[in-house]
Amino acid sequence: MNTNMTGMPPKPEDIVARTEAACEKIRQAKEEIARSIFGQESVVERTLVTILSGGHGLLVGVPGLAKTKLVETLGTVLGLDSSRIQFTPDLMPSDILGSEVMEEAPDGKRSFRFIPGPVFAQLLMADEINRASPRTQSALLQSMQEYHVTIAGHHHDLPAPFHVLATQNPLEQEGTYPLPEAQLDRFLMQIDVHYPDINAERRILLETTGATEAKSKQVLQLEELREMQQLVRHIPVGETVMDAILKLVRAARPGEADGFDDLAQYIAWGPGPRASQALMLTVRARALADGRLSPSVDDVMSLAEPVLQHRMALTFAARADGKTIPQLLKDIKERIA
Repeated sequence: MNTNMTGMPPKPEDIVARTEAACEKIRQAKEEIARSIFGQESVVERTLVTILSGGHGLLVGVPGLAKTKLVETLGTVLGLDSSRIQFTPDLMPSDILGSEVMEEAPDGKRSFRFIPGPVFAQLLMADEINRASPRTQSALLQSMQEYHVTIAGHHHDLPAPFHVLATQNPLEQEGTYPLPEAQLDRFLMQIDVHYPDINAERRILLETTGATEAKSKQVLQLEELREMQQLVRHIPVGETVMDAILKLVRAARPGEADGFDDLAQYIAWGPGPRASQALMLTVRARALADGRLSPSVDDVMSLAEPVLQHRMALTFAARADGKTIPQLLKDIKERIA
């Protein structure tokens, strides 16, 4: 809850007690997720942080890295009503949002009835989102930002909470459509999914190819998750952490920060204030998921790449010189640290 029974902000001791209770539940959730997802601890942590922050996540990786299974497992463990959309080039906006159909009553009267699409879920898995045309991709824009959709001039509210976890194939593969910058900015984090190490892959072989396979169980109730999302916004943030966020985001913009002119020449456009807001929320959520009462500068540096990389673009000269956004962010972090 945002406030206590008197309508006042929660007291520090209340925040401490609620944080300790939330940490235990999050620990149990991680254990359940680990029953089905192996060797992707960083991906699991960042996805949990995204949901605790109340945002949307973009999972980027080649096929076969359990991105879809991760989303399905999260829906089960966190107690969220989930649905899945397989994006294809022929998918239409109405296939996502829903549509109105005409019905005829027994007395002959006709009227329109709205049939909700799969977007009306608490956890929407947009599988291979970059396989769909830009027109269909943009159908998610309003729902991701405003949490409602408009069909035939009528507003339809989405369930609360509402999260989109989209999976995306690398753009070098054929048959994909790059997401527009406006939609990329709606994703709180871009979470890169890499190949598992040899020990994790060995465990995958042993535990997923037998006669039985472990299934994760529900740990959280919906109201518990919503309370955690509100608790994240009450976790205090120190001045040093806030200064680190501001320095980091402003250094990633061309011509904004002193002392970074040599790096700014490689940046075509950088992150806006929404990126600063995203870092403020995610560092708090990471602290909560880690069992801490407040975030540190280390949280800022750890989340810099997933929060900022999809909100930046390099100049042509930078790409010609072989520069990459992760390399640029690494240089910025080293100078700030």
